[in-house]
Amino acid sequence: MKVSIVVFPGTNREHDVADVLLAVTGKPAKMVWHAESSVPPSDLIVLPGGFSYGDYLRTGAMAAHAPIMRDVIAKAKAGVPVLGICNGFQILCETGLLPGVLQRNASLKFICKDVWLKVESTKTIYTSRYQTGEIARMICAHGDGNYFADAATLDRLEGEGRVVFRYADKMGRVTPEANANGAQRNIAGIADASGRIMGLMPHPENACEAALGSTDGRRLFESIAEALVG
Repeated sequence: MKVSIVVFPGTNREHDVADVLLAVTGKPAKMVWHAESSVPPSDLIVLPGGFSYGDYLRTGAMAAHAPIMRDVIAKAKAGVPVLGICNGFQILCETGLLPGVLQRNASLKFICKDVWLKVESTKTIYTSRYQTGEIARMICAHGDGNYFADAATLDRLEGEGRVVFRYADKMGRVTPEANANGAQRNIAGIADASGRIMGLMPHPENACEAALGSTDGRRLFESIAEALVG
């Protein structure tokens, strides 16, 4: 399984993702610098978390126009799976590969804490190892995770089953109190219509070891390996 992880100035979770993928697949990922013009042949492209270009202008806005992104977009449209985590989710929205935008947290403060996610869809290559409706414990670390889209877009995402993760409490209740950042409809992650492009704000790569408090994120990467390798 060939994985390319795109690295921008300010990216800070690339090695976390690479470590988990190596543990799950036994194969090292390829780091691809933002100034490159093409991504090597890949079974999966990951846009990891961090603060690309210092989050100037708007989170993900500058990264969306980096030289490497022309090829990422082209490969995504050709069917190559793309996973965007945190800042990567913001970049996917800025490129238009996923709808909506990520705004400042409702608290206007940076949030770094454990969150509980309700798995809404297992019909993506990233969630087949989960059960619909189960609760996964992951970690969030962001200042701009407040997902926003117009009502028609939100209704379309809901109707097409493209809301993948939703903020909930430990009991699985989707409530305003469980909403980590003010995201509309408690949305924590969405996918495109094919289920091959997905973005989520929490960090599954930081919830893959018992020593870190949760292993619930590991199944996301195991789902990928199962889908792409078998």
